[in-house]
Amino acid sequence: MSDEKRHEDTEQPADNQPQDRWTEGPELSARQAQELRQAQQQAKSASASASDDPEVLREQQRLAQQEMLDRWIGGVLVEQRRARRWKLFFRFLFLGVLLLFALSAFYALFGATSGAPEREHLGVVTVRGVIDSESPASAERIIEGLSRAWEAPGAAAVVLHIDSPGGSPVQSQRVFSEILRLREQGDKPIIAVIEDVGASGAYYMAAAADEIVAAPSSLVGSIGVVFASFGFEEAIDRIGVERRLYTSGNHKGFLDPFSPVAPEQREFWQDVMDVTHAQFIEAVRLGRGERLSDDERLFSGLVWSGEQALELGLVDGISSLDTLSRELFGDVRLHDYTPALSPFERVSRQFGRVAAEWLGVSSAGSPVRYQLP
Repeated sequence: MSDEKRHEDTEQPADNQPQDRWTEGPELSARQAQELRQAQQQAKSASASASDDPEVLREQQRLAQQEMLDRWIGGVLVEQRRARRWKLFFRFLFLGVLLLFALSAFYALFGATSGAPEREHLGVVTVRGVIDSESPASAERIIEGLSRAWEAPGAAAVVLHIDSPGGSPVQSQRVFSEILRLREQGDKPIIAVIEDVGASGAYYMAAAADEIVAAPSSLVGSIGVVFASFGFEEAIDRIGVERRLYTSGNHKGFLDPFSPVAPEQREFWQDVMDVTHAQFIEAVRLGRGERLSDDERLFSGLVWSGEQALELGLVDGISSLDTLSRELFGDVRLHDYTPALSPFERVSRQFGRVAAEWLGVSSAGSPVRYQLP
């Protein structure tokens, strides 16, 4: 064999495949390649013969068990790390809630009273929405605002800024009595300013003020009492539902909407409504005095526009909050003394209101209302 032939044999691999220096590694001679193949065959035969050796089998089993144990330990460690992360998350969440409570309490105690202007201004107390013990327009909150505005040195007058359809008789009576008490001290005037609506229980409050003003299109009045319910006794009979109501007292369940109302019960409840209405009328007469007209419809529950209310003596003038401030000071000088609701309280009130609407549960404390139906 010539030298060129031997050189070609050394250049080609044993499997007659073209050589790739990037994958095959360093070049091998024909002798080295043959030795490598023999070593691989010996390794395979040794492995096959070792598979029948009991010691080797036990070692393989031990290694397999060790591998399975390592995997189990690794899974446990992963779960532990995950549990620790969730625990830290809930701890931070709990701390965040506590911090929110602390900030809300601090804001409620100090935030609402800070920054009151020193120069003369109108001390505003807002009555917005339905008047109820659980609403922002509660007697407790309004009375606290009145006290702050009354005691503020720079407040030239206290303004009850009203935009409410009314609500609870008890809450309205409490605010009415507090305004009368402040008026007796004679330190500064109390003015009720009606925005869109000042009706029923909201007008009950306003009647105690020294002066009431409203916009021309404001809704004013509705001096009456309302109770609304439904009667489902025939409906449940048609669908085959049995009503089980247990009471102690012959008339304890007379307001139950699933039970029929007897004539004597209807008459009794009407008496309750009439007495409550008479209390409302007496309060309005006490607060307004001779300014009221003799119109027989005045206490019929009708609601009037601001201009009509002026003619009936329900209000003293047509004006607004800004106009009132300009008349007194030449420009708008207002400061709201209504206690601010904390962010948490706002969220909880909103959540409670939505939940009550979904469940069909009334949030009112009293079924009798000084409120527009």
